[in-house]
Amino acid sequence: MVASNQVGLVRMLMQLCFKNVHSFVSALLRWILMRVSGILVQPAPLGRMSRPKTRTKEQKEGRSAQLTTPSSVNYHFTRQCNYKCGFCFHTAKTSFVLPIEEAKRGLRLLKDAGMEKVNFSGGEPFIHERGNFLGELVRYCKQELQLPSVSIVSNGSLIKESWFQKYGDYLDILAVSCDSFNEDTNKVIGRGQGKKSHLDNLHKIHNWCRDYRVAFKINSVINTYNVDEDMTEQITALNPVRWKVFQCLIIEGENAGENCLREAEKFVISDQQFQDFLDRHQSVECLVPESNQKMRDSYLILDEYMRFLDCREGRKDPSKSILDVGVEEAIKFSGFDEKMFLKRGGKYVWSKEDMKLEW
Repeated sequence: MVASNQVGLVRMLMQLCFKNVHSFVSALLRWILMRVSGILVQPAPLGRMSRPKTRTKEQKEGRSAQLTTPSSVNYHFTRQCNYKCGFCFHTAKTSFVLPIEEAKRGLRLLKDAGMEKVNFSGGEPFIHERGNFLGELVRYCKQELQLPSVSIVSNGSLIKESWFQKYGDYLDILAVSCDSFNEDTNKVIGRGQGKKSHLDNLHKIHNWCRDYRVAFKINSVINTYNVDEDMTEQITALNPVRWKVFQCLIIEGENAGENCLREAEKFVISDQQFQDFLDRHQSVECLVPESNQKMRDSYLILDEYMRFLDCREGRKDPSKSILDVGVEEAIKFSGFDEKMFLKRGGKYVWSKEDMKLEW
């Protein structure tokens, strides 16, 4: 009986010994693996579980920025303009325009970073080199970069039919800014040049877009001078692919505050006034409304130096140029809200081949 108990005790001690050896070897192997992988984990104090460290605000913003893809970019390559719209928030503070090869290099960087749509704006984009600079960028983006969508926003006053003949095949969308269907109202706002009719230009370009197979779009800024207007009949007749309706926006240093070239305060309307305008036009199917909040956060804007502009604080804070630091680094400082971009309908059928329009 005693011998049996002794044998059992020996067996138990051997099992315990093997178990400890196994635990020791397993721990040793894990330690060696972590050392080889370059990871050394400090053990947590007894009685307290280790928790992942909370990321700082800067780390969170940096991580978010790294994941941002510049799918749609607005390139304001010139600030020069022949109109004097009282609410303009990208005013002519400089006449600088990048050399075309540098502009192309920047556009190539954007394409490599994921850009699918580029929108050329200003200022007035047709003012530089009589539209030839713009035309060559349009051709480059569609023919060389093979972007799905290339678009332009213009006041329409400088566009010639010959431009469409030369570059129309490479352009998906042309948006013409028109804030009123009353010529006197347009002149008060600043959309006018001498005796030329802004509305005549609008209709002429509408016809050219149809003739040269370019999708036609209208942009309107709603302000104190047009907020009570009913544009339903005229917009319906023109039948643009999109009618972008913007609430007049204040940007410090551009159209308000010190060193500004415009004083837009008298154009500002309330949120309720803007909503009343939208309600009056709710039957217009192509209407795309954009409040101040949507505009500030949901656009990727490049200035004439190819710097992203952060408008979240009511002013334009520039990043470093993508030509100097690359897209990934510069876009961290863009203030871009990708969720708001999608919420406002920023991604839509933007290639004219996919629109299935009846020309």
